[in-house]
Amino acid sequence: MTDTKTGDSRFLDDFAVGERFVSRGATLTEAQILDFAWQWDPQPFHLDREAAKDWNYGGLIASGFQTLLVAFRLFYQENVWNAASLGSPGMDELRWLKPVRPGDTLHCEAEVLEVRPSSSKPDRGILRLAYAVLNQQGETVMTFSAPHMLRRRPEAG
Repeated sequence: MTDTKTGDSRFLDDFAVGERFVSRGATLTEAQILDFAWQWDPQPFHLDREAAKDWNYGGLIASGFQTLLVAFRLFYQENVWNAASLGSPGMDELRWLKPVRPGDTLHCEAEVLEVRPSSSKPDRGILRLAYAVLNQQGETVMTFSAPHMLRRRPEAG
């Protein structure tokens, strides 16, 4: 297994099952959590410090959707597949496992599960990655997997 800290953008043919990637980290501030919640997920435990104490989480937490978007941004910034990307048809098995709180620093880890050239379109294929998002204590706060449609190297198609 390879543990790559930063990436040079690759084509589908450049990946191997079991290969791993680790992103840099980002710290979520209370202001960022509140701003996101006001715009996109206005539940009390995302919006109000006092009200959040009465919920199951014991205080203000980030929206799971914000955590997902932060993870996407962190991984995208590593430039692993960006130049070859043709988008994604979705994601699978999204799980929010632990709350993300103001001041938490998140990073994203991804492992290649599958590299599959298309049988009908030889210029592309599917790269399936398993993602884990971890906080500064190394606790996994979110997991998901996603198929990414990527171009193949011109000489491979």
